Amino acid sequence: MSILENLRRVQEQIAEAACRSGRDPEEIKLVAVTKTVPVGKIQEVLAAGVYSLGESRVQELLRKCLHIPAEVEWHFIGHLQSNKVRNIIDQVKLIHSLDRWSLAVEIDRRAREKNLVMPVLVQVNVAKEAYKHGLPVNDVRPFLEKVARLPGLSVQGLMTMAPLVPHPEEARPVFRELRMLAKRLAASVPWVMMKYISMGMSNDFAVAVEEGANIIRVGSAIFNNRR
Repeated sequence: MSILENLRRVQEQIAEAACRSGRDPEEIKLVAVTKTVPVGKIQEVLAAGVYSLGESRVQELLRKCLHIPAEVEWHFIGHLQSNKVRNIIDQVKLIHSLDRWSLAVEIDRRAREKNLVMPVLVQVNVAKEAYKHGLPVNDVRPFLEKVARLPGLSVQGLMTMAPLVPHPEEARPVFRELRMLAKRLAASVPWVMMKYISMGMSNDFAVAVEEGANIIRVGSAIFNNRR
């Protein structure tokens, strides 16, 4: 299938999953993940009206920014080293992967240097996988209380990555737990926005939408670039 056909199929699946859960498909932002994808293929999704792009590597993002129209909304979705923050602070719309205090301090510092307030999502390791980044569920609220002291960033929600499982349904408990955590935090931490729940990738995004995701990060299902 072509990239355009893949994209239409993903959009149809988003709409179907939203309808199954009584949601408006327009509430769900599709971030096309462009890791390893050449600029020519990215142009195809731009031509189809998808302007939210996700990158997980700083150097790749910066290289692509040189060739992609300025109106594109870049999302940084990978593990972010503190010494790379300065390179992307004025290039991205949203950082999905805030997972430690030292990174929060650096984002705050670099954002204030540019007179910015950087929107961020806190990455949560819901599944407790040792090899994945993210805060444990029980550490999220204390972390938010500390981050509230930093004027250069704005926490706007949560992000998680589900385990790679044979069947998407097996990821449902992880997505549900993140949604419930966001709901509890929205009710009990008034100074933090829980505007976004970023969860779901190519293999499980439909289940994530059913469980409340309003940002999904889809790469290989669009670009045929699974390795």
